[in-house]
Amino acid sequence: MSESLSDATTTGTVRGEDEVVDLCRDLIRIDTSNYGDHSGPGERAAAEYVAEKLAEVGLEPKIFESHQGRASTVARIEGEDPSRPALLIHGHTDVVPANAEDWTHHPFSGEIVDDCVWGRGAVDMKDMDAMTLAVVRDRLRTGRKPPRDIVLAFLADEEAGGVYGAKHLVNNHPDLFEGVTEAIGEVGGFSFTVNEDLRLYLIETAQKGMHWMRLTVDGTAGHGSMTNSDNAITELTEAVGRLGRHKFPVRVTKTVRSFLDELSDALGTPLDPENMDETLAKLGGIAKIIGATLQNTAAPTMLSAGYKVNVIPGQATAHVDGRFLPGFEDEFLADLDRILGPRVKREDVHADKALETTFDGALVEAMQSALKAEDPIARAVPYCLSGGTDAKSFDDLGIRCFGFAPLRLPPELDFAGMFHGVDERVPVDGLKFGVRVLDRFLDAC
Repeated sequence: MSESLSDATTTGTVRGEDEVVDLCRDLIRIDTSNYGDHSGPGERAAAEYVAEKLAEVGLEPKIFESHQGRASTVARIEGEDPSRPALLIHGHTDVVPANAEDWTHHPFSGEIVDDCVWGRGAVDMKDMDAMTLAVVRDRLRTGRKPPRDIVLAFLADEEAGGVYGAKHLVNNHPDLFEGVTEAIGEVGGFSFTVNEDLRLYLIETAQKGMHWMRLTVDGTAGHGSMTNSDNAITELTEAVGRLGRHKFPVRVTKTVRSFLDELSDALGTPLDPENMDETLAKLGGIAKIIGATLQNTAAPTMLSAGYKVNVIPGQATAHVDGRFLPGFEDEFLADLDRILGPRVKREDVHADKALETTFDGALVEAMQSALKAEDPIARAVPYCLSGGTDAKSFDDLGIRCFGFAPLRLPPELDFAGMFHGVDERVPVDGLKFGVRVLDRFLDAC
């Protein structure tokens, strides 16, 4: 813990905005790298840190360990009216690995440079974890109950599909989420500056589904000096090449159509979904995020075959990260099989559904009003996330999920590039803005 946070806590004068930066730095300094197995450090240290911070302000958090070191923390805050349906605020504490040699500042140092907090997890998503902790601690210290019960979940394993985090809790401890009907989580509520009079804040109302796949081709093993017309590597690489170069058709979902309508109105110019190259050119830094939600995608990510240069192997494998739009899973799988051909065996390593909800209701209004109060030129718009979050697990309980981790960002920051990228960082002012917005949101939720 930094000296400034410790001193402020001792005097009892600390407020949410005062401590959010130090909370974020502390969390970044806890290495929770998730390698997709159990070879990393795990999330136990982060779970204990979060539990300590919640216990300090009177909550009774519980830690759930699904596997040695793979721990999540859950707590419940009683609202003014416990008879109302509860709200879930969820975040994950694991991060993707980072190679320190590639970074300008060490990925687990939590340094403050150029008015930003640097480090792995700064935007994905220890920033939201810190903002949530800061808001909750401030409200509980000052005796300000939310209008309804709030369930807090700080989760393990999101970066590998949530099997040891959200899915474990939903499958084994569903009582933790008793009465919860709505939820907010990551990758939403961030800003896109259109001009000096308008900032859009993208609220996630949909997300693509996933098929992480292993592709296998069996061939005839033999000596590398011999002619071999049944070479597994040749067959597989040709199939992977076809898949990697394939352009899936544009499919404009309800959420994307709504986003384009809102953006068209904001820009004062029509946006043609049939001419998406021209549309994306107008989106600046968020073009990457939006562009990936216009079609299904299949990205080859790994190849493996052979063990010696003069031996033709009998088998070759590849891995593919496949993502499909809400309502287009069957089309996606049919396209895959047609592109890959009959020789390629396709099997899922991990699969999960797509999600989509509407951009309406009291919770959306609370988001809109909280953003507008802190940023007069704010306009909230719905969008579809190209990736996936723990919302997929909570949807199994019938919980309506949104991405709302509010950040006001400088126009020049490549926010999309921060996710799983090198030199991940979040503006200090953005963290403080997020605390203020979340505090207002909880008053109105």
